[in-house]
Amino acid sequence: MAKPRKQKNEEQKTESSGGVVLHQKLCLSIDMEERRICGYTELKLVVPESGYVALYADNMNIKSVTVDGELAEFEYSPHYQIVEDEKRFCSVSCPKSAADIACSIYSSSLDREMVPNLLITCHRSAKSINEQQDQENGRNLVQKSSGEQVANGYNGHPVDKNLKLVRIDYWVKRAETGIHFMDNLLHTNNQIRRAHCWFPCKDSILQRCSFDLEFTVNSNFVAVSNGNLLYQVLTNDDPPRKTYVYKLSTPVSAGWISLAVAPFEILPDIHNGIISHMCLSPNFLKLQNTVGFFHSAFSYYEDYLSTSFPFGSYKQIFIPPEMTITSMSLGASMCIFSSHLLFDDKVIDQTIGTRIKLAYALARQWFGVYITAEEPNDEWLLDGLAGFLTDTFIKRFLGNNEARYQRYKANCAVCKVDVTSATALSSPAASSDLYGTQTIGLYGKIRTWKATAVLQMLEKQMGPDSFRKILQHIVCRARDSTRYMRMLSTKEFRHLANKVGNLERPFLKEFFPRWVESCGCPVMRMGLSYNKRRNMIELAVMRGCTEKTRCVSGGNPDSEIREGETGWPGMMSIRVHELDGMYDHPVLPMAGESWQLLEIQCHSKLAAKRFQKQKKGSKPDGSDDNVDAVSTQDMRTGMDSPLLWIRVDPEMEYLAEIHFHQPVQMWINQLEKDKDVVAQSQAISMLQKLPQLSFSVVNALNSFLNDSKAFWRVRIEAAYALAYTASEETDLAGLLYLIKFYKSRRFDADIGLPRPNDFHDVPEYFVLEAIPHAVSLVRAADKKSPREAIEFVLQLLKYNDNNGNPYSDVYWLAALVQSIGELEFGQQGVLLLSSLLKHIDRLLQFDSLMPSYNGILTISCIRTLAQIALKMSTSIPLDRIRELIKPFRNIMITSWKVRMEASKILLDLEFYCKGLDAALCLFMKFLEEEPSFRGQVKLAMHVMHLCQVNVESQIDNDIACPTLVALLHLLASRKAFDNVFLRHHLFCILQVVAGRSPTLYGVPKIKVHPVVAAETCTEQLLRPGSLKLKISRPQEPLMDTNLSDALPITESAKDAEPVSNVLPIVETAKEADTVSNCSERKNVVKIRVKATCIIQ
Repeated sequence: MAKPRKQKNEEQKTESSGGVVLHQKLCLSIDMEERRICGYTELKLVVPESGYVALYADNMNIKSVTVDGELAEFEYSPHYQIVEDEKRFCSVSCPKSAADIACSIYSSSLDREMVPNLLITCHRSAKSINEQQDQENGRNLVQKSSGEQVANGYNGHPVDKNLKLVRIDYWVKRAETGIHFMDNLLHTNNQIRRAHCWFPCKDSILQRCSFDLEFTVNSNFVAVSNGNLLYQVLTNDDPPRKTYVYKLSTPVSAGWISLAVAPFEILPDIHNGIISHMCLSPNFLKLQNTVGFFHSAFSYYEDYLSTSFPFGSYKQIFIPPEMTITSMSLGASMCIFSSHLLFDDKVIDQTIGTRIKLAYALARQWFGVYITAEEPNDEWLLDGLAGFLTDTFIKRFLGNNEARYQRYKANCAVCKVDVTSATALSSPAASSDLYGTQTIGLYGKIRTWKATAVLQMLEKQMGPDSFRKILQHIVCRARDSTRYMRMLSTKEFRHLANKVGNLERPFLKEFFPRWVESCGCPVMRMGLSYNKRRNMIELAVMRGCTEKTRCVSGGNPDSEIREGETGWPGMMSIRVHELDGMYDHPVLPMAGESWQLLEIQCHSKLAAKRFQKQKKGSKPDGSDDNVDAVSTQDMRTGMDSPLLWIRVDPEMEYLAEIHFHQPVQMWINQLEKDKDVVAQSQAISMLQKLPQLSFSVVNALNSFLNDSKAFWRVRIEAAYALAYTASEETDLAGLLYLIKFYKSRRFDADIGLPRPNDFHDVPEYFVLEAIPHAVSLVRAADKKSPREAIEFVLQLLKYNDNNGNPYSDVYWLAALVQSIGELEFGQQGVLLLSSLLKHIDRLLQFDSLMPSYNGILTISCIRTLAQIALKMSTSIPLDRIRELIKPFRNIMITSWKVRMEASKILLDLEFYCKGLDAALCLFMKFLEEEPSFRGQVKLAMHVMHLCQVNVESQIDNDIACPTLVALLHLLASRKAFDNVFLRHHLFCILQVVAGRSPTLYGVPKIKVHPVVAAETCTEQLLRPGSLKLKISRPQEPLMDTNLSDALPITESAKDAEPVSNVLPIVETAKEADTVSNCSERKNVVKIRVKATCIIQ
């Protein structure tokens, strides 16, 4: 078993930490009308020898501080300081100088926030009770909460001498961060280091204690907080108010304390009494439908870990999306979600995403809240364990195909982005030195996926049973009250992998430094040749790494990749499918020379030589010079070998980017005969990229699309591959196959029109939903959409009928509309554009009267109109489009998601018409108008993507100095301090426009005076991550077609004037009888990271 943890020097830790909290009580009275909270907190803590207690507090007015009942002196200095210096940004002359100043502002702000700002004097001579009472108090504390003290690492500490009770009375008049009021709802969020903005505390992940929580609210409100609800009591006020009393016995850090107050509807789980679900009244029916599965996930986790849930209760609260900071806000024994995750029994598309999100939040309760990281460098381990546990849920309840497919796509995304040391999982420069910002944004997702992949590699090495025993040991050990703390370190996990997982020390000694402490993924490029005379496979291997930089200043020397040392520990397996069966050959070492030639003996032999002509270019031994150059008419007999297909690392034992080249027929065999979804996806990807297409490839893709037994996600990939392979070389066979497939499933053969919708077969529904979008991607020789494709989409939109279908067709229609935005209109196709616009206008009018689920129909319509306008900007005045979109930003009459989409579209139009500087100015205007924190973050993320477009496309868009200075003022403003995620993305915007990576990694730590933030940092030499964006060029002006009159302008209000009255629609051609649909919705500008979304 694992070695016992060595206890640290308690005296030294107490002194350096400014006191250690053993228990905290929080009593607050909440006035929803005045948006005011007031009350007090009591901290039972061990005072250091200096006699001073250091706490964190912001955004509050402190009335008084007492120590053991006596008034005490204290010093309080808010972290945010207003700097009135108009000349501090005078040195800004270009984006690089602005980026330097941004580094200084951001790093100095983070430095200040790490320092406690509430200093309380606790003189040891001032005693409120005599020595005997003090000793009795200490003994009682040990008896009553010995488990808490032991869990915090202070068993045996002389608490009878240094124990003090500190009480702080305070009030918060203007809740700006940490806690938020909106309408009749109050909620907290777990932004980084913002818990102290609503109650004084030790706001550090290394400080944990138990909590008593009391909240007094109006009698018609429900206060939901951490731990077990002990009781509710009515006060003597007039009118009476209600006090909710909670007790959290499990020690947690202050950042996991949460509160939500609203007139919630409560849904107790009928299967498990400790689970409760809550939301506002309008969403209650959706809540009932959404959480019906949850008890199964809850029980599964308990069974997998062989122990009960670590907290006495678990609460899920759903609030409107505009009130949240992120879609998921974790707290001890509770989690606050955005209500856009809820869905009724008519919605199909939201089910999988919501279930994975809820399962991941529950997994984080075990790994992240209950069990925490010992040091910031160990946080990757808890992220990975939560992701691993979520993957087991996906495999158990959503199927092995779903789990493998999502893991494969996540691994592909990691290999694409893991190119700099910013993604190293456990190194001071990439974790502790980044103040927690490494968990924000794209890099945060990549780190989580990479951590999960690394743990899955270990599971493959030791076996699933051994890995499960390790997790059970970690959780069981945390319940032992004699343990030092409920913390887990990388070193300890490595020891468990050796003792429990039976992995050898030399392997682990090489594995962790290479995968955990450094960055980059292995790149394996391979090609094969079959030697017929020796019946041998000759495999050429070239090793590489995704890491772009070889060395980082101040980094770990072990993490550097030197020439001749390329490689990772382990042996990769080659799976050969032959005529006689399947054979695994673990012969490919991950480490070794850059180039290597391997030989693999075949087991099968050809029975007899088939009739064949001697091919040109054949060698005397019968092997081919170029097996790819075989006649496409009969590839099966063209490759004279017993090989069917070959796979590299078939079980995904390693996180690696693999480029494998084998003959086309072997890829076709892999697609048709291999039942693994990863193998099928790899085959489709390779067949789609072939430089020369053949009918055999198109036929293989079509056969797979028609196979109803195949996994639906891979069938969708086959549909898109058919679209991309449709060309003049194959007579647009891919387009014909797509249309034929759709009509065979959805059309009435007698009348030649679509049948009414029937979505009972869910996998088939998803596949059919993707077909119109795939059809819209087909291009003829002139790079325009064939007329058949446009007519097909139009026919589907015209004859869509959902009568008699128990499921909603809102996603179905949204997909159809989105497919219109992907079309490219030529001289022939433009005649049908007017009819398409009529249907879009009709859907907009309909959605204004009967709003669709989460407003997705309106979102797809306005997004598609903007896409069409950008493509045809020479024929359509974009000012007309802006006037169309602006009403959808009206906060009074549109939903939050629609408002956000409208704002993004206007930013896109501004960027493509006037440049990046104009888009940044409009962004800052929108930011001032946007009340919701989450909306501000969404806007900042979108603008950062536009900045990446500007860099990637090398467009010469100069940014004016006043714009850069305005961004710097915004970065240093109170708005940025209140919204941690907004501040981070503002910093990233300034880095991207300067051509740098959007991360704090590599920024030198410069100590500056808290008030001075104008010093510059050394320029980073890191290039931005390669994020490919698809931008359609404006089309050439079309002759004799006045499209500015054909594009409708629609008001978003219910009483809006019909489009036909606002703008005349040109009648051009009769609407064709054709069909359409789509699966993925794309923004006008979309960052293309080839990966399916895993855990948001």
